[in-house]
Amino acid sequence: MRSSSASSALSPSSSSSSASSVPRLVVAAPASRSGKTTVATGLMAAFAARGLAVSPHKVGPDYIDPGYHALATGRVGRNLDAYLCGPERVGPLFLHGARGCDIAVVEGVMGLYDGVAGQGELASTAHVAKLLRAPVVLVVDASSQSRSVAALVHGFVSWDPEVRVGGVILNKVATDRHEELLREALEQVGVPVLGVLRRVAQVDTPSRHLGLVPVAERRGAAVEAVEAMAAQVTAGCDLDALEALARGAGTLSCAAWDAAEAVSSSAARPTGRDGTPGPRREDAPRIAVAGGEAFTFSYAEHAELLAAAGAEVVPFDPLRDEDLPEGTRGLVIGGGFPEVYASELSANEPLRKAVAVLAESGAPVAAECAGLLYLCRELDGLPMCGVLDAGARMTERLTLGYRDAVAVGDSVLAAAGTRMRGHEFHRTVVEPGAGAEPAWGLRTPRPRVEGFVRGGVHASYLHTHWAAEPGVAVRFVDRCRTS
Repeated sequence: MRSSSASSALSPSSSSSSASSVPRLVVAAPASRSGKTTVATGLMAAFAARGLAVSPHKVGPDYIDPGYHALATGRVGRNLDAYLCGPERVGPLFLHGARGCDIAVVEGVMGLYDGVAGQGELASTAHVAKLLRAPVVLVVDASSQSRSVAALVHGFVSWDPEVRVGGVILNKVATDRHEELLREALEQVGVPVLGVLRRVAQVDTPSRHLGLVPVAERRGAAVEAVEAMAAQVTAGCDLDALEALARGAGTLSCAAWDAAEAVSSSAARPTGRDGTPGPRREDAPRIAVAGGEAFTFSYAEHAELLAAAGAEVVPFDPLRDEDLPEGTRGLVIGGGFPEVYASELSANEPLRKAVAVLAESGAPVAAECAGLLYLCRELDGLPMCGVLDAGARMTERLTLGYRDAVAVGDSVLAAAGTRMRGHEFHRTVVEPGAGAEPAWGLRTPRPRVEGFVRGGVHASYLHTHWAAEPGVAVRFVDRCRTS
């Protein structure tokens, strides 16, 4: 049971009144596949079951884990990426998501100290924890060790004195005797054990070529998985101690990010004839945003920025809807798994034709990764929208990593020379035809051009976070008004 002191300290009346001091902790690990997602998601659900408003976050560009976080908390899962958005926006974006919440749980990425290759701690879980002034809970896979766990934890605790590791959760523990040996070893390090999860109770979370299967594709089973994670964490972890650790987070001095403020300060906002900012136009163009099982990859801030720029944002499902929303003047198609649903997408010929007609009219279309594949002539031999004279197919090769990009020419998203950071994550290739210019010039990991710009279409493999450059949303909405 939760103690009365913990209950009062985390009551909505006390913590939600000041987002800058919301209790928070970061769930990290020495390496990937240690159990971070199970612990973080289970902890979110366990805190929510105590009646707390939980703010869920994920370090890095991952789109899938936030879906499970949203199931656990009933709130939108949000990403904190110091590379895509810049370190200066991590705190503000966190506070934006944590508005009105009693506690926040941040799931890390990879190993605690793994950041952007060749750039030190940038975008690592440790970096984000320091930016948030948040304590870290280290999830350790103890399945093949006993006393050595002390050396492992000691190394992670002492590597960076600015990172506060407040406790350890031991995962995949075999027996009572195994647990006893692990606890004895960790007493020498002085780091408290805040939980023990047994090996036999691991939760089944199916994966495929790009990670976990998204929530939208297995909602019933995903709900059961989240419930199992919550039960496992509740049974094996000291929730009172974890709450107390979260309350020890430092106060953030920055202000919460706000989409309206970001839009109003954007250099890309419409201007008058004298070059000064023009008045906000009353016209609210309807922008259709793809969703459903095939297109699950999107950052919540994108829709918020489009709305703040004056658009009416309307979702639609390319697997089920046979036409675009009535009055659509712009189209956004994010990432996802069109290769998994290629047959169904191809079979929806009426919508494919509607997308092609909209694009041919010159209306703005922004497509990322899965959206790019959907706009191609074909995907694995199956007809797609045919907006781009290009063919796409699955391969065995994974393309993965952060990218520095510059806009090659003017488009509905960016003026030539606009610099942005992005992330590639796919196992497909696109074989271009004719009639389009490249979208981006990539400087990392090697110089090359990528993507397509054709008329009002901007299509690319590159995932970007518009909070880093709100002018992208402003420019897109303005083009929707005038096209």
